[in-house]
Amino acid sequence: MDTPLIEFRDVTKRFDEKIVLDRASLAIYENQITTIIGKSGSGKSVLLKHIIGLLSPDEGDILFRGKPVNKMKRSEWDRYRSKISYMFQNNALFDSMSVFENIALPLRQTTDLSKKKIESKVMSRSEQMDLSDALNKYPAELSGGMQKRVALARALVTDPAIVLFDEPTTGQDPIRKNIILSMVAHYRKQFGFTAILISHDIPDVFFISDRILLLWEGKIAFHGTYEELSHLKHPMIDEFLQSIEGLRDELTGLLSKELFRSRYSQTLGGGSADNVITAILFRVHFERLSEALGHQAAIEVVKALGEYVHKYFGPLGGFSARHSREKVFTILPRIGAKEAGLLMLEMAEGLQSNALPEIQASAGRRIGVEACFEISVSAGITEGGPDDDIELLIERAEENQKIIARYQCDKEDGSQ
Repeated sequence: MDTPLIEFRDVTKRFDEKIVLDRASLAIYENQITTIIGKSGSGKSVLLKHIIGLLSPDEGDILFRGKPVNKMKRSEWDRYRSKISYMFQNNALFDSMSVFENIALPLRQTTDLSKKKIESKVMSRSEQMDLSDALNKYPAELSGGMQKRVALARALVTDPAIVLFDEPTTGQDPIRKNIILSMVAHYRKQFGFTAILISHDIPDVFFISDRILLLWEGKIAFHGTYEELSHLKHPMIDEFLQSIEGLRDELTGLLSKELFRSRYSQTLGGGSADNVITAILFRVHFERLSEALGHQAAIEVVKALGEYVHKYFGPLGGFSARHSREKVFTILPRIGAKEAGLLMLEMAEGLQSNALPEIQASAGRRIGVEACFEISVSAGITEGGPDDDIELLIERAEENQKIIARYQCDKEDGSQ
């Protein structure tokens, strides 16, 4: 694997007699989203402060691109620090400053750019993040979502290589949480920075994360992907997952991956060889929808999909989980593929005739756009037996994807 962008080697940090980081070792790679999870008070913020240089380890080394930061010359250290930006938990916008002044603040404080160049960079970043119409407003005049975007624009205006996010979704409702996380993923892809998040919002944050680090009793107890985490059987991992309230996916009301796997094992384990099951993988075509109508509309489609899936398949014994940001995976015990296909079409009809038009209409009213955009949902069905591995079922269902619900209003009269 490539040299890590940031690496901790046996980092220890004490405050008086308390050991907060205990020989912690980790690696963060460039152009990825890495999420740090752990119980409250486990040292996540302390770890983040070591990355930005607000704290130094008592023992161990922190490396940037393979070089120990404590051996850097002052000029090298300044260059390292200049590559890092920080988005605070509560946005930390200045109420007495306009949106323009808030975004421009890091450039004025940390660079020697001319007034004209600062204005140009602020205008460019604001336009990219759809904030141009808000530049003369003050934070108190903006919605919570807009304030988050201003805070993110301020964090990105210096063109950082690394952006640290300290609990970016704290205190938000499920839809708003997912909107903020979608923004992080979208702008990371657009601007090419490396994102490091601290978050308690599980499982929502997992859907945008390339790597997850579990900080446990001062050590990195796990590092890897969400799939690897959900497969790992370890008392420490189990204890952490069981300590999280609401293991259901808040946005859709569906099962978390952990509960989904447990339900799969309990329902199908030890069943007869002829006990048929059907698996369905649903997908919202997410990125184009986000670009067209904004992140909230995209999240609302995912929410509606989860609700419709549960409504139609839950009473039949079906159980579902959000497989990724835009996918929902459903298992239907004792139902064959033909019957499941008919049930799916019935569900899709309600999704297309009721949910999707309302989402598009409300999104259009909210953003003031009269033009119409296509919203579509696809699904793939596969039949299996009780001994089939979940990953195999997902792979087979992925191969059979077809559009089941598509909505695009008529630009002339606003109808479908």
